[in-house]
Amino acid sequence: MKKFEKVKNIHFVGIGGAGMIGIARVLLKKGYKVSGSDIDYSNDLKKLKNDGAIVYEGHHENNIKDKDLLVVSSAIDSENVELLQAKKDSITIIPRAEMLGSLMIGYESIAVAGSHGKTTTTSMVAKILSVADLSPTYVIGGKVLSTDENSDLGEGKYLVAEADESDGSFIHLQPDVAIITNIDDDHLAHFNNIFENLLDSFIAFCENVPFWGYLVINGDDRNLQKISSKISRKKITYGTSQNCDYKIIDILSSDGCQEFKIVDSFRKKSHSFQINLPGRHNVFNAAASIVVAIQEGLDIEAIKKGVLDFSGVGRRYEKHVINIDKEKKFLIDDYGHHPLEIRCNLDAIREEFQDKKILMIFQPHRYTRTAQLYDEFVDVLNRVDSLILLDIYSASEEPIKGITSSALAETIKQQGHKNVLHVKNHDDLLDIIKEKKDLFDVIVTQGAGSISKVCESIIRRWKI
Repeated sequence: MKKFEKVKNIHFVGIGGAGMIGIARVLLKKGYKVSGSDIDYSNDLKKLKNDGAIVYEGHHENNIKDKDLLVVSSAIDSENVELLQAKKDSITIIPRAEMLGSLMIGYESIAVAGSHGKTTTTSMVAKILSVADLSPTYVIGGKVLSTDENSDLGEGKYLVAEADESDGSFIHLQPDVAIITNIDDDHLAHFNNIFENLLDSFIAFCENVPFWGYLVINGDDRNLQKISSKISRKKITYGTSQNCDYKIIDILSSDGCQEFKIVDSFRKKSHSFQINLPGRHNVFNAAASIVVAIQEGLDIEAIKKGVLDFSGVGRRYEKHVINIDKEKKFLIDDYGHHPLEIRCNLDAIREEFQDKKILMIFQPHRYTRTAQLYDEFVDVLNRVDSLILLDIYSASEEPIKGITSSALAETIKQQGHKNVLHVKNHDDLLDIIKEKKDLFDVIVTQGAGSISKVCESIIRRWKI
């Protein structure tokens, strides 16, 4: 870290991303001069500016004057004017993950990777460490609801971070402990649409764990089972399978809460836990967090309290109560944008709300993902009672012929769904929702793009 301290003026290109903001905030608290640019000047960036960062709305070559280092988001195009100017000026340019890896130096680091569940699991680990009075530093890809922040500079020895596989940059990390929640066929565009390439990147990430460290992996996941023999590091498994080192048993769900036991095969003990989150996937997220905490020697009562007190992460099954024309409804905002994530979210809703009718407003994310998983999207979206599809959020991708929300809506209708609507203009949504209020008890805003603004509009209009 001493050598890193020679760099004082750090500029973030695409600073508005959750992971970028988190790192920037930690660096600010460490005493670095931080600036950044983004095309979208969000409320989170306003907060970061209030914390002391210089934030530019839009990209311009003058933004990087007198900067020592550029940290670049994976969403930034290689022809970005700030990047081009930095190359002319011989300013060092690094990806976000490399900066995160540099931050880990000097800490006992825990990184959470996987196709689904990273943010929740990372947040749970940080919560448990906090309850145990270990004051962790953490960088998370979403807001912890209890703090409304996605990062913090702690005083303790641990740093907990979310490791992003979407662009392969997580291979820059060398954590002491790595959690792998699962591996699924997402973000394949970066891997030339070859699933084996994605698997190879996870193997490389796992091999970055030093010889004194260990891996905590989902023993039920078939893709992790497939690559396990190719990983030479110490592996500790969790799951419901008989041969898992930490076996999950006796899962009971009621009213959005869950109880379960974990059998510790190493210590020949079992422990009971409770979480205030619905959905079987959250039991697995909690189990991964618990396993790390046990392996690190934390007090079991602190671990139990940590998972019990965990209130969730922003846009991960984030629940609100609204009132439309004096009728009480529930609003659930969820970031999930892969068919499996949507399915898990729907299962959790059905578990908590049982026979209630669901209206989902879904914004597909990326043309490539929609094309690759088209049939899977049709299948899972067919499960909701009413569906509104917004235009695909491009995330800077070029359109793909025939891959549109309109086409997706028509395909779902052809499967027999009677209540599907494609809406181009977001300004019309509130009126449409009001018209459909008798058709649903629960409204879900689903997706990773600009749909969060739709949720905010609903809350402003109808929140109790």
